[in-house]
Amino acid sequence: MSTFPTSITCTDLSFAWPDGTPVLEDFQLAVGPGRTGLIGLNGSGKSTLLKLIAGELAPTDGTIRTAGEIGYLPQNATLDTALRVDQALGIAATRAALHAIEGGDASEEHFTAIGDDWDVEERARATLDQLGLGHIGLDRTIGEVSGGECVLLRLAALLLARPDVLLLDEPTNNLDLSARRRLYAAVSSWSGVLVVVSHDRELLELVDQIADLRDGEVTWYGGAYSAYEEALAAEQEAAERMVRVAEADVQRQKRELADAHVKLARRKRYGQKMFDSKREPKIVMNARKRAAQESAGKHRTMHTQKLAEAKERLDEAVEAVRDDDEIRIELPFTAVPPGRDVLLLRDLELRYGARVGGEWELRGPERIALVGRNGAGKTTLLRTVAGELDPVAGEVVAQVPLRFLPQRLDVLDDDLSVVDNVARFAPEATNNRIRARLARFLFRGAKADQPAGTLSGGERFRAALAALLLAEPAPQLLMLDEPTNNLDMASVAKLTAALDAYEGALIVASHDVPFLESIGITRWLLLEGGELRATTAEEVLAGP
Repeated sequence: MSTFPTSITCTDLSFAWPDGTPVLEDFQLAVGPGRTGLIGLNGSGKSTLLKLIAGELAPTDGTIRTAGEIGYLPQNATLDTALRVDQALGIAATRAALHAIEGGDASEEHFTAIGDDWDVEERARATLDQLGLGHIGLDRTIGEVSGGECVLLRLAALLLARPDVLLLDEPTNNLDLSARRRLYAAVSSWSGVLVVVSHDRELLELVDQIADLRDGEVTWYGGAYSAYEEALAAEQEAAERMVRVAEADVQRQKRELADAHVKLARRKRYGQKMFDSKREPKIVMNARKRAAQESAGKHRTMHTQKLAEAKERLDEAVEAVRDDDEIRIELPFTAVPPGRDVLLLRDLELRYGARVGGEWELRGPERIALVGRNGAGKTTLLRTVAGELDPVAGEVVAQVPLRFLPQRLDVLDDDLSVVDNVARFAPEATNNRIRARLARFLFRGAKADQPAGTLSGGERFRAALAALLLAEPAPQLLMLDEPTNNLDMASVAKLTAALDAYEGALIVASHDVPFLESIGITRWLLLEGGELRATTAEEVLAGP
C-alpha cells in the first residue's frame, strides 16, 4: 500500500439519472482512515455514491477526490463462468510469466510481467484460504463455483491488489454463515480506508463509525451499529420531547391570541360607548380611537407572529422525528386454513444432485425456513417447486396458487413502470385499483410511474413483492430466495411487517437467521449433502 494518508472527499457533489431524477445534490462527504459503515434507507443513494467514488458513474456536478488506489465490490457481483480462477483474481499474466521462467524461458517480457510479485501464487492461495476458498484451485473455472464463492473470489481479487481504499456494497449477500464469518475476519483485519454498505448487523458491529445518509446529507456517529442505535434512540427521544413542548407552545399561543382578540373587542366596545356618549371633545376622542387602533393592530400582529413562530418551531421539531413509512397490506385471499394440503414432494431428485426422499408435505399456513451452505441446492429446489426447472425424477404437486421471488428479482421488466409491472400479474385489475394497492407498498404518485430499472435494491424488492402478492389469483404459497439481500434495516422491518400480514404458507431460503426468527418460522429444514432434513435455529447458528 502507499505510505500517504488515504481519504475520500466529495465536494458539492450532484448526480441525477438520465431521466432527470436527482439522487444527490450539493453533497459533501469526507472519509478518513478506519472502517465506515454507510447506512440509510433504500433509495437514499448509498450504492450510487459508492459507484461515483469508484468511478463507475460520473457526477453531474462537483468533485470527488480519493488518495490512493480504490477497490470496489459491487452488489450482486458476477463473474464470467468461462474464466479461470487465476483470471478472476487478476494474476493470470503474472502466473503465466512465472511458469514460463520456471520452464526455462528467460525472456525480458516475463520479468517485466512479474515485477516484484514473485510470491503471487503463495499470496493468492493464502488469501483464498483466509476466505475459506482453499479448496478451489487456481486453474478451475468460475462455472464450477457457487454464487457465494464468486463474491468471495471478487473480494479475494481486491485483497490481492492491496488497494488503499476498499468499497464494499452489501458484501454478505448470498453468503452462508460460514462464508460470512470469513468475510467478517477479512474486514476486521483491514487496515486502510474501508466503506461498507450493509444491512448485516454483525458486519456493522465491526466498523469504527457509522455514516447515516438521509435526505441527501450524512450524519456521523462514532462507534459500531449498536452505538449508533443508542445515540439515535436518544436523539429521537429528545426530538419527540421537543415536539410535545412545541405543540404545547402552539396551543398556548393560540389561547393568548384568542384572549387578545377578546380584550381588543372589549376595548373597542368601551371606546365606541365613550364616543357615543360624547363625554370628551371630538378631537380628543378621535385621537384616542386612532391610538387604540394602532395599539390593537400591534398587539394582534405580535400574537399572530408568536403563533407563527411557535408553528415553525413545531414543524422543525416534527421534521427531526423519523417517521419511516411501513408497508401496510391486507391480503384476505391468501389465507390458508390449518390442515389444508399445500404442497407435496414425492421421491424428488433435483438437478445437480440434491434430492427429497419419500414423501414430504406442507400443510396449512406453515412457515418453512430452508437453510444450508452455498451450493447445497436451495435455489434449485425452490425453482423446481415453482415449475421453472423440471425434476430429474419424482414429482411436485402444488395444491394452491404459488409465487416465487428469486434472488435476482428478475420477475420485473426493467423497461416498464412499477404500475405496469404489477398489471402484468393482475391483468383484470383497473389502473386505479393497482395504484391504490401499490400505495400500501409505499409507491405513490410519480414513484409508481418510475421505470423498474431505475429503482434501488430495496425499492426493487418492494416492487417485486407487490407484483407477486397483488397477482391474480392471490398466492397461497409464497417462496422467497434470500429476501433480505440489498435491504436496509428499515426495509427488513417493512418486509417483516408485510409477511406478518400474509396469511398463506411460506418457504424462505435465507442465511439471515435473525430475520427468519422474526417471521414466525414453524419448521426449519436443512439441505445438506444432497438430503433434506429437519433442523433447529440453534443448530444452524452453531454451524459446522
